[in-house]
Amino acid sequence: MRAVIQRVRNASCTVSGKVTGSIAHGLLVYFCAEKGDTEDMLGRFFSKIVSLRIFEDENGKMNLSLSDIGGGMLLISQFTLAADISRGRRPSFDKAMAAAEAERFYEKAFTILDGMGVRAERGVFGAHMEIEYINDGPVTIIADSDEIFMK
Repeated sequence: MRAVIQRVRNASCTVSGKVTGSIAHGLLVYFCAEKGDTEDMLGRFFSKIVSLRIFEDENGKMNLSLSDIGGGMLLISQFTLAADISRGRRPSFDKAMAAAEAERFYEKAFTILDGMGVRAERGVFGAHMEIEYINDGPVTIIADSDEIFMK
């Protein structure tokens, strides 16, 4: 799994002119499931994201997590995070999980986040989405399950 995590002041997703998800202060997370990922990894992966201390405390230090601030998460599926650009000029997406299984992972992530008490908003799996946000900081972090789980 891979994720690009952005601390935002607000974020929204629009599909075909309709807003499908919107948050105020919190995290915009682009998420990709890859071949070889397992469902039992999802809980630890999202627990890591939710507990990252990347929000400022009263002293201006990045010392608070999403849970600490009660922020929301806009979770967007994005298979292009599995891109391999090591050869040629056209990215290969061979590492990306098959669409049906990846969609199941995406939906399971919302169940996990709900269980953690995180208000998670969504995009539409497989759709062309327009994402608008104001990056706060900017703070952008890349999470890779290979590093988290030491594959």
